[in-house]
Amino acid sequence: MQLRSNIRSNSYKNRLKPKAFINSFFCYLAIFIAASSLSNAHAGTLEQAKKLHDRLTGVAASEITLLEMMILLDDNKPIEAAYKAMETPAFYSTTLKLFATPSTNTDQDIFAPLNDYSATVIGIVRDDVDFREVLQADILYVGKSSLGLPAYSNNNNAHYQALEDQFIDLSDGLERTSQSSLSGLPATATAGVLTSRAAAKAFFYLGTNRAMVRFTLMNHLCTDLEPLKDTSRSPDRIRQDVSRSPGGDSRLFLNNCLGCHSGMDPLAQAFAYYEYNFDSETDPTGESGSLSYNQQGQTDSTTGTRVQSKYHNNATTFPFGFVTKDDQWQNYWREGVNQKLGWDESLSGNGVGAKSLGQEFANSQAFAHCQVKKVFNTVCLRDAESADDLAQISSTTASFKQNDYQLKRVFAEVGEYCMGE
Repeated sequence: MQLRSNIRSNSYKNRLKPKAFINSFFCYLAIFIAASSLSNAHAGTLEQAKKLHDRLTGVAASEITLLEMMILLDDNKPIEAAYKAMETPAFYSTTLKLFATPSTNTDQDIFAPLNDYSATVIGIVRDDVDFREVLQADILYVGKSSLGLPAYSNNNNAHYQALEDQFIDLSDGLERTSQSSLSGLPATATAGVLTSRAAAKAFFYLGTNRAMVRFTLMNHLCTDLEPLKDTSRSPDRIRQDVSRSPGGDSRLFLNNCLGCHSGMDPLAQAFAYYEYNFDSETDPTGESGSLSYNQQGQTDSTTGTRVQSKYHNNATTFPFGFVTKDDQWQNYWREGVNQKLGWDESLSGNGVGAKSLGQEFANSQAFAHCQVKKVFNTVCLRDAESADDLAQISSTTASFKQNDYQLKRVFAEVGEYCMGE
């Protein structure tokens, strides 16, 4: 009886302490909520790290890389986390190759083979070289000599094809050299990728070398010729091969042809000494062709100067047109509506040869803006659409210029922006 009495007594006493019970309940509830919140935050960081890595590399991250990225993201260091992701070899072999390859061919094919143009872009980004050098420097990236690859050749792409076929890690397998040491060009005649073999094959192939201007504008300033038409510019540098009355109607020239040629022809004169040589009968696509350059003392039999004969093609179409005698170029688009491209006022707007023209293009506001726009499309997998997108591109363009034109930094900033999508 005493035992039952004690039990009833203790139970009664416990029922007399509801306040203690309530306090304990809320204490455990608070602990549960805090733990749940911490778990959700951790899961959010994990998802961000995965998405950031995927956007920058196109492959899943290793557990170690994810952990390191999560620590950086938790520490509010998204740029550093992006750089950690870009240590993954796929950033170079996949993301950067797809970024660079369309610019190497007229079809803008992203699946074209690796070549000296795309490899040089990849190397410049990897090494944080001022990206303006891509259009003006005596620079070329090749596979490391220790890899046992076919030697670089001016007549084929075997060296770079081997790099790709052997799945060489481009984050480590490329080394920088001078273009002039391999191509035979004088250092003063080199202009980054503009004077690479791949660019010559694509844009000096046949034609009149105007294609090099057009595709440089498309690939590096993000504009074709049509938006740049300006019929207010002087026609005095338009070559002889352009009819002033196509179809017998001079209005077509004044309202259409003049708008492009008045600006393009004076710029294309920078490439007057360059040609892509190949045997059209045995090699119609120019796969075994090579870049040639008329150096000091060399004379073309057709022009009687260093100027390549293609610059005098169809000279009888309009005999009173401009006759190209050298490689002195001038930028007529520094005035008129195309001032919008943001030309660098510290430069003169004229010069001699491809290197100085590359400098003119690379120092424009349009060049910087174009690189950021292309990175945005590559990383975010879409065009910029919203006001926030455009604001991001604008701020990243400013950052690109402030950070010595390091394109890897642009990938990091855009990656941070898009990882929240």
